[in-house]
Amino acid sequence: MNDSRPLAERMRPAVLDEVVGQAHLLASGKPLRRAIEQGHLHSMILWGPPGCGKTTLARLCAQSTSAAFLQISAVLAGVADVRRAVAEAQARRDMGGRTVLFVDEVHRFNKAQQDAFLPHVESGMITLIGATTENPSFEVVGALLSRCRVHVLKPLTAEDIVAALQAALRDARGLAHMDLRAHAEALLTIAEFADGDVRRALTLLEVIADGMSVGDALTEAHVLAAAGDKRRRFDKGGEAFYDQISALHKTLRSSNPDAALYWFCRMLDGGTDANYLARRLTRFASEDIGNADPRALALALDAWQSYERLGSPEGEVALAQLVIYLAVAPKSNACYRAYKNAVALVQESGSDQVPMELRNAPTKLMKGLGYGKGYQYDHDQEDGVAYAQRGFPESLGERELYTPTDRGLEAKIGERLKWIRERRAGR
Repeated sequence: MNDSRPLAERMRPAVLDEVVGQAHLLASGKPLRRAIEQGHLHSMILWGPPGCGKTTLARLCAQSTSAAFLQISAVLAGVADVRRAVAEAQARRDMGGRTVLFVDEVHRFNKAQQDAFLPHVESGMITLIGATTENPSFEVVGALLSRCRVHVLKPLTAEDIVAALQAALRDARGLAHMDLRAHAEALLTIAEFADGDVRRALTLLEVIADGMSVGDALTEAHVLAAAGDKRRRFDKGGEAFYDQISALHKTLRSSNPDAALYWFCRMLDGGTDANYLARRLTRFASEDIGNADPRALALALDAWQSYERLGSPEGEVALAQLVIYLAVAPKSNACYRAYKNAVALVQESGSDQVPMELRNAPTKLMKGLGYGKGYQYDHDQEDGVAYAQRGFPESLGERELYTPTDRGLEAKIGERLKWIRERRAGR
């Protein structure tokens, strides 16, 4: 065939019925499908992972209203490109035409660049369709977001991608001229490697087909030979990264060592710096375990140091050991809450004076002024505790900021602290 475009581009759906997946948006009767079919377009943000159909949907939106389709990439476009696109839209509007301006990776535009679209969206001169792989709540300015409807696109399932591969094999735009006999398990393996990205799947199919002859059988062996072993999607700076670190924290907190170890390995597999993971695990040891098992913090520091000394891949084993220990350890955020309570108390109170008995008195002048007067040396007191000793500034009175849990070692700490507080309250 003479078409030299990549297979993924040749197989881009020309009508809605060719789109695979996204039934929650495009099934019969769904609002977005009705809007496209009836030509009642609105400015929108299409949020979804790579290869799920964002650009295709934008093109079909423009096609439904016979609007001109202008596409710019926020990665490559500068101010001049934006002005040129707006000028084209203005000229077309003066002649009675409509323009759909598709901004790929709209989250890459800064606030000023995004704000520049506002008057043209409000006036209806352009219908803006922005595509993003990042959460628009954080990446798109509020003023622009309020003027657009957000549609969330989902990763394509393996079944969706297999359907797209089968269409490519039998369609004249695709590989019908090759008459390839594809084994079902081979197509499923391609779909699994694609990890929800139909563009990735079609690209892999094209690579495999380039090395085959007309009428050949496409087997799983062909796929494995061409694909390598990278099947997972991961963006070290994107939402998938933050979703996975959240999953690691929450599975640790819920005492699920198996799931926690899975997410730890997923992040390593995606290229996360093991030192970053060690830092987050050390924080977890203090924030979510604390005095329920003080050994957790020491083990976290030991594991981190072991990784730094051993390097990769041996050092990851020490971190994996840490993950399992943290997951099964008793949990308490009492120390973390006590710290937050103390911070809040400091911020809401004034610069209250240290009680005189708690002040140091290294000079005669300071002793003469009463510094240290009345201080009770705890080691000389009954039980080794000066129960009557003030601890807070007089204006605040005594406070209880730390409330131990009844889990792990903290249960013992709680018993001891309760015993002391009862005696202190009785003085």
